[in-house]
Amino acid sequence: MDEVYVESEFAPLRTVVLARSEVAIPVSAATSGDSRFLAEGWQRNPVGKDMREGAPERQAAWERERDRFREVLEAHGVRVLRPRRLSDQEKAEAGEDGYANFFARDPFFTIGDQVIEASMRFRHRRREVLPVRDVLLDHVLPAQCGYVALPMPETPEPGDATLGRGPFLEGGDVLVLGSHVFVGDSGLASNRLGARWLAKYLAPHGYTVERVRLHEQILHLDCALGLVREGLLVVCEEALLDGVPPILRDWDRVPVSLEKATALATNGLPLDQGSYITDPAFADVGERLAARGIHVEYVDFSITRSLGGSFRCSTQPLLRRD
Repeated sequence: MDEVYVESEFAPLRTVVLARSEVAIPVSAATSGDSRFLAEGWQRNPVGKDMREGAPERQAAWERERDRFREVLEAHGVRVLRPRRLSDQEKAEAGEDGYANFFARDPFFTIGDQVIEASMRFRHRRREVLPVRDVLLDHVLPAQCGYVALPMPETPEPGDATLGRGPFLEGGDVLVLGSHVFVGDSGLASNRLGARWLAKYLAPHGYTVERVRLHEQILHLDCALGLVREGLLVVCEEALLDGVPPILRDWDRVPVSLEKATALATNGLPLDQGSYITDPAFADVGERLAARGIHVEYVDFSITRSLGGSFRCSTQPLLRRD
């Protein structure tokens, strides 16, 4: 039977779900403020059609990025699970909303021995949990762990730029540090109601949930803050409206600018307390981590990053513990 447990962001990574590379960006993304979190150059991705059809060479390069990432994970002894691909019917039902199956971090998340299906804000991502369900049914349902889903978000009124009350709660906003859980809120993804739901659900399990307010250009908390090992973090302090959370204020910090945070400089992936994966675009971050005794590996993730996520976004652990 599979073991399911996530102790922290930097406990040894043993089993992880690695995302597929499927997306059809809705036309509305190009005309609304909801694209403000994306780094410059995201427009190179086709809008209104599947990447595979609109930019086949870019699609192939995107898949090679993920394949190389998988090779690095497996070289470190990590067991890698993959969601299935979206079906033709799922794509057809999405219609003008578009669809996504590209960042496994967000449609579900793992806290301790609790696996929780998320509630996604963007319309093109609301079905994103479906292709990962087979992984959850095969590896989570039989395990000795909890498995629940957030309430379905309510339907917004026409023209409601907030997309309704939610509750919205996405895995990229959830960082685990033992019994302390951080939840980001920028207005683009998770919201206060989602954080309240999580706090209520986790309280009987002994967890404290802390909401972290984010700059409006930041999609998720892991785009502003990364916990590398006990006592060491990568952070964009400008993106944290109330400053670094009190429990982390004595930690050593590798700072990054808001511009680099938008490009995903904080979204590397710790494999354990001594190893970390990032993009060569952030060699300066890697060098500062290496100076602190971290072994850093580099994988070019430029296409993945152009879609708003990087290494942490592309993965969701099922087992992280000593």
